[in-house]
Amino acid sequence: TMTASSPVMLKTQELCQTLLEQPNMQSIRQRIDAFMADAQARAQYDSLVNKGQALHQKQQAAQPLSQEEINDFEQHRESLLKNPTARNFLDAQEELHEVQHSVHHYVTRALELGRVPTEEELTQNCHSHGEGGCGCGH
Repeated sequence: TMTASSPVMLKTQELCQTLLEQPNMQSIRQRIDAFMADAQARAQYDSLVNKGQALHQKQQAAQPLSQEEINDFEQHRESLLKNPTARNFLDAQEELHEVQHSVHHYVTRALELGRVPTEEELTQNCHSHGEGGCGCGH
């Protein structure tokens, strides 16, 4: 069990601090905060998520989706994407996901290889590793 003062946890805290100090991370945080402060954008987003979940559940139950339901979802989606605060939030979420994926992929490859991976090992097609893959999520 790792304690808060173990070398791994101390380096993890250092990595987290370094990530948070990056200019792009500050921009991401600002866009997320702006979205959280905008009740209308949040309501639009929540409505779209709820509509998407309802359609997904209907599909999982092998029920056909009507064209009206699909059109309604698409209209709400387009409306959300036209809202600059919501669009910035969605972009920020994607950027944050990319950072998380990159860090996860790097650490996973290091643990698999038993050493720090080379740039080539990080960029090679991870799907060639057979069953279980490289943990990249693809």
